[in-house]
Amino acid sequence: MADEIPKGSEPEASESLKTFGEVVKAFRRRAGLTQEQFAPLVGYSVPMIASIEQGRRLPSKEFVDRAEEKLDAFGVIRAAAKHLTRKAGLAKWLEEWADLEPLAVTLYTFETRMVPGLLQTPAYARTLFEKQIPAMSDDKIESNLVTRMERASILTDRPETIYSFIIEEHALRRQVADAEVMRGQIDHILDLGERRNIDIQIMPQARGYHAGLGGPLCLLETEENVWYAYCEGQGTGQLSSDAKEVSMLQQRYARMRTQALSVEASVGLLREIRGAL
Repeated sequence: MADEIPKGSEPEASESLKTFGEVVKAFRRRAGLTQEQFAPLVGYSVPMIASIEQGRRLPSKEFVDRAEEKLDAFGVIRAAAKHLTRKAGLAKWLEEWADLEPLAVTLYTFETRMVPGLLQTPAYARTLFEKQIPAMSDDKIESNLVTRMERASILTDRPETIYSFIIEEHALRRQVADAEVMRGQIDHILDLGERRNIDIQIMPQARGYHAGLGGPLCLLETEENVWYAYCEGQGTGQLSSDAKEVSMLQQRYARMRTQALSVEASVGLLREIRGAL
């Protein structure tokens, strides 16, 4: 959520999310509504309602306000939302963007450094965490791994969301883990690319100049058709809803989609990279 959730706080194993979900469910049932009937009243999909009630998703401020109003909850839903905490394992600068990801109807990602987090396998992600500088404790590695895999679940939990990934070829050829892990990672990308709502394109090394030389970027459209942009560096991340900045990055991403290999050609290159391992 926006302002009610303390930044950088250490959560208590998402119990607050589960409690909030039970509160919403209780008031929904009190109103005599099914999830299918409740979803259009608050402007969210049925899978999103189910995820919130199960304590798997952090609700947006808009959801809290609409649920409070539509369910006539005597202020209880808003009060419960004030005690929500994020899960451990998220970098502080990533928290706001991670809150928006499950609300996306469109999500674009351009990555130059490594396989994007949403596409990573547990083995690939674990290797990155184990090699992180400064070194992480075993508990921290496990916490980060669980959080990353939970974030990645949106790719299968939200089949109506449109996902686009553009990845620099050298990021896929960089063997950050052993050959078995890298083969498993590429197989995972190929499997995800077979889903009709997920496009994966490779920016080939043979391409000289392209519109993404400014660095990695992410673009996201919410169910309210509001667009956000997110750019990340070492230890920093910047979330923006400024219309001019978002438009500029949308133009760059649109150009990159024409400069990268087609989805079909990208599949061929992925198989070639896998075969060379």
